[in-house]
Amino acid sequence: MTCPYQDICGGCVFRNLSEEEYREKKKADFANVLKKIHQEEIKQNEPIFIGDGTRRRASMAFSFRKNVLILGFNQQQSSNIIDINKCLLLTSGINETLPTIRKMLSEICSAGYKEKKGKKIIHQPINKGDVFICEADNGVDVVLEYDAPLELEHRLVIFETAQKDSKIIRISHRRKISDSTEPIIEKAKPYNKMGNWNIFIPAGTFLQPSSEGEEALKRLVLKYLGDNGGKIADLFCGVGTFSYAMASEGNNQITAVDSSEELLKGFQETINKNMIPNIKIVQRNLFKYPLSDKELSGFDTIVFDPPRAGAATQIAEIVKQPPQERAVKIIAVSCNPNTFANDANALIGNGYKLKEICLVDQFTYSNHSETVALFTKE
Repeated sequence: MTCPYQDICGGCVFRNLSEEEYREKKKADFANVLKKIHQEEIKQNEPIFIGDGTRRRASMAFSFRKNVLILGFNQQQSSNIIDINKCLLLTSGINETLPTIRKMLSEICSAGYKEKKGKKIIHQPINKGDVFICEADNGVDVVLEYDAPLELEHRLVIFETAQKDSKIIRISHRRKISDSTEPIIEKAKPYNKMGNWNIFIPAGTFLQPSSEGEEALKRLVLKYLGDNGGKIADLFCGVGTFSYAMASEGNNQITAVDSSEELLKGFQETINKNMIPNIKIVQRNLFKYPLSDKELSGFDTIVFDPPRAGAATQIAEIVKQPPQERAVKIIAVSCNPNTFANDANALIGNGYKLKEICLVDQFTYSNHSETVALFTKE
């Protein structure tokens, strides 16, 4: 599907291709990744392609100059913002809220803020920032990020916006991305269905880009897990996407590990609220302090879904284990083909076989792809 911004926007670099050409390119790129893996025969599952209109998360920039608000994505290889009214990648729910969000930002920026300098009160403009939009199962969650205090006039604009748009259920603010996020108005707690439970989402939480992509990843993890559940380590667990899915089988005992205190706090609250007895949470920076070979003893299956940097430090501990103590299965989810190939070769070189692998293309028309792979102990 053609887009009026496709020649300038940095998001859909391959939208100029036909759907067939695009899919063939993604398959060819995936084949090149497999060539880097030190194993002759690798079983491939049929690739899964996620289409337009499914992206439930958007990170957009805005600028305000001469009383004109520009809201959109960055131009290719540039910091210039392309003013976008609608994006073909995004869900209809997010696209429908963009005019409301645009109006709210324009009013906030017009108001500016007051700053005391010496004995003077100076009116300061708000001329740039970011907005993070996520469509949960029950509505749209918005995080405003601009480096200015949230004054009463801003709060009034936010309250009025939320009351007028029934699709928007929460609006929060932070001054910069490293700050904690303050919910300003919350008409309902945003949630997504994971496994058998409604999982409440903290403001600004990372989620898979689409519900369809998330379901595809979960199906593959559960397929590769099969009947070999038992004691499972879910490393780089995030909000618990795979933990909840695997915990639906009551005999599985999951240890979920991640570094984010805020994220794991929400995870624990959901576990407590739903009285889920078979998930245990551990806060740990697995890049600096991976689970040791001794701590890994007794796990039947290890699932890991690291950031783009991969899981090299954790895999180094896995392969330190005596062969008889190692997990029977390792399920790897990766969004970086290069680090995945390195992780795969480290496992293959130390007694594991890459049994099956699947391409999940949920970053439509981009040069990014996701993989899910099953390794078995030989």
